[in-house]
Formats: sequence, C-alpha cells, structure tokens
Amino acid sequence: MTDQIDREKLLQLGRTVIETEAQAVTGLLPRIDENFFRACRQILDCHGRTVVTGMGKSGHVARKIAATLASTGTPALFVHPGEASHGDLGMITPVDVVIVLSNSGETDEIITLLPVIKRLDVPLIALTGSPDSTLGRAATVHINVGVAREACPLGLAPTASTTAALVMGDALAVALLEARGFSKEDFALSHPGGALGRQLLLRVSDIMHTGAAIPRVASGTPLVKALVEMTAKGLGTTAVVDAGNRVMGIYTDGDLRRTLDNRTDIHNVKIEDVMTANCRTITAGALAAEALHMMEEYKINALLVVDETNNLVGMLNMHDLLRARVV
Repeated sequence: MTDQIDREKLLQLGRTVIETEAQAVTGLLPRIDENFFRACRQILDCHGRTVVTGMGKSGHVARKIAATLASTGTPALFVHPGEASHGDLGMITPVDVVIVLSNSGETDEIITLLPVIKRLDVPLIALTGSPDSTLGRAATVHINVGVAREACPLGLAPTASTTAALVMGDALAVALLEARGFSKEDFALSHPGGALGRQLLLRVSDIMHTGAAIPRVASGTPLVKALVEMTAKGLGTTAVVDAGNRVMGIYTDGDLRRTLDNRTDIHNVKIEDVMTANCRTITAGALAAEALHMMEEYKINALLVVDETNNLVGMLNMHDLLRARVV
C-alpha cells in the first residue's frame, strides 16, 4: 500500500510541475509587447555581437540563449559574470548589445558589472522577474519574465522562472531569425556536421564516382562484356553511352535478373536491346538529398549524373548516400 501511495504522489508532483511551468510560459504572452519589439530592434541594429550573461541557473539559461542566437543568424556569445569582473569584460565592445538574466534583478555579480556596462554605453536588455529591481531600472529595455510561483514545492529552486526566461530567449531568437530572413540554407551553413547540414549542403558532385571509376559501355557492346564492366567497377550497374558519351540508358542488376527470367541468350544480345532507356538522371550540382528523393520515389538504386548536354559525368548509388550519411 505504501508503494502505491508513493507512486501516486510522485506522479501527481510531476503533473503539478508541468502544469505550473506551462502556466508560467502562457503568462508570457501579454509580455510580447513594445518592450519585446524594442529589444529586437536593439539587437537588429547592433553592429557587433549580442553578449548574454547570467549567474547560477540563469547563467545556464543565458548560455543556451546565446547558443540559440548564434545558430540562428545573430552573432552571440556567453560571458560568465564572475569571470567578467576579473578580465572577461574586455569581451564586450562599444558596438555590442548586452542581454542580462537575473530573476531577482539583484544578483551581486550582475550588479557589479552595471557601472562598466553603462560606461561602455551599450544597450542593456534585462530579463528579470522584477521591473523595479536594480537591474530592471538600469536596463535600456526590460522584459518581465516573472512567474507567479516556482514549480519547486519549497518555492526555492529556480524552475518555472528559468523555464520562462528560456522561452523568452527562444522567442527573441526566432523573431530575429524571421526579421533577418534567415533560411534553412543559412542554418545549414552553421550546422555543417548535422543531418540538416548534410541535406542542404552536400552536392551530388561531392560523392559521385567520376572518370575511370564510372562503369560505362558503348552502344553495340555485347551484354557479356557489359557484365564484365559491371563486375570490374563494383557498382551493380553500367551506363550505356553513344560515341559522343551521351547517355542512352542504364543496365542494372535488376535488368540482368529480368534478362535471365526472359531466357535471353546473354552471349548473343547487344546491351541496347536489354538496357533501360530513358533512365533517370541528375546533375552534379543537385543536392545529394534530391538524389535520395529520386531513388526513393522511383524505387531505383543508382543514378547517372549528366551535364546540360546529357553527357555522362558521374554515377552514384544508394551505398554512396549511406556512406555520406544522407540517408
């Protein structure tokens, strides 16, 4: 019975935390107001970087906000307020804008920095739960992120307040992203190692087989010789080209199975008689993700790469996309 009571109590506590924090986030909606607009305007007008700072749990949130801003088109960095008073304030320049997080608005390490920030004459955007605090009064722009109560039953641990500050930081970042016209391609440039970066930056030319590595045979080649070419190049297919290297068709392992099913004499048939004509092709400048889409849509495992005059310049297959982690 005790185990059942403890279980229900824990589940209820979890639900209460989520409800409390959800209310804190919803409470921010009326605060997307003129002050929010002014903060966005200050950051957009900034010719330097957005420096974000905060102490303790607010510092963790500030670090995340800085990272989100930086990855969405707003140059930003995090400065630890404790380190700032021991030399790192030199990271703030007169062309920057500063965002400071402090729920109370009275954090000692933050208040210590205010005279220096004022001397630099940089815009100061404060996210606090107390507009009348020392930080709130000193700010160029104040955004109220105060909450009715913390989710912690003791009312002590920063929970709902840090969630509210984090969400407001995300709201700023996304609003700025839209205002800057930041695109998926821009995002990929700052995330080249991620899946999106590979999808939006990797081109067919980056992974295709070229030159002597391309399996190809000329029109009129006996099928048995084409099979030798397929085996030698190890891609499970061969392109069929005319005398000018223009693509006429493709012959794949699947075509070979169909040829054998039809009881065709492979020793006495030319490649153009059994190849797939009018095959799917792609250009070298196309995205590798587009090649993947074509292979999935048409249920094929290889694509010939051609130039604007249909000359064969490369080949890639599903294994190439797998190795490039496009799939």
